[in-house]
Amino acid sequence: QVQVVESGGGLVQAGGSLRLSCAASGRTFTTAAMGWFRQPPGKEREFVAAITWRGLNEYYKDSVKGRFTISGDNDKKTVFLQMNSLKPEDTAVYYCAATTLHYPSGNYYKTSRTYRSWGQGTQVTVSS
Repeated sequence: QVQVVESGGGLVQAGGSLRLSCAASGRTFTTAAMGWFRQPPGKEREFVAAITWRGLNEYYKDSVKGRFTISGDNDKKTVFLQMNSLKPEDTAVYYCAATTLHYPSGNYYKTSRTYRSWGQGTQVTVSS
């Protein structure tokens, strides 16, 4: 079993930055990738970004490309999401997730069904 815990959410003005962190524990050596998802108020959970430990491949939701950067420490199984130029529409509960599944295509890492381990979520609020 792998457990993940997020931290780093908060309130920020539009145009500002926040950095989210996520630490995995447990059988972390089995982890193939970690990702960030978010759930805006009244909407479905959506993919934001993911990183694979094999090759450190990065994947992003189109609307955050160029503004958000995912990075990670493979040894510590810790992943970060640097969010710059934040917009009010980025307001959401952000969830970290981990998967032990290896896929040849990055598209699999963009769907929540791929991930078995989820954090409790951290609130990010961007004021206009």
